[in-house]
Amino acid sequence: MYIYSRIRDMRVDNSLSQAKIAEILGTTQQQYSKWERGEQEIPVHHLITLARLYKVSIDYLVGISKNK
Repeated sequence: MYIYSRIRDMRVDNSLSQAKIAEILGTTQQQYSKWERGEQEIPVHHLITLARLYKVSIDYLVGISKNK
């Protein structure tokens, strides 16, 4: 699924650690890692936060659009 690779790629492209993203989202690094690997679904409110952080659309994050 696009969402998992996209949120990882966006994090790496922005030189951010899982721990830093987890801090921004108010969760643990372990929980964020589960979302990034696709073991659990990431809540929509966190997708909104990530889209704002990376300045992309949610459609891009979830693979609906190829346009950021």
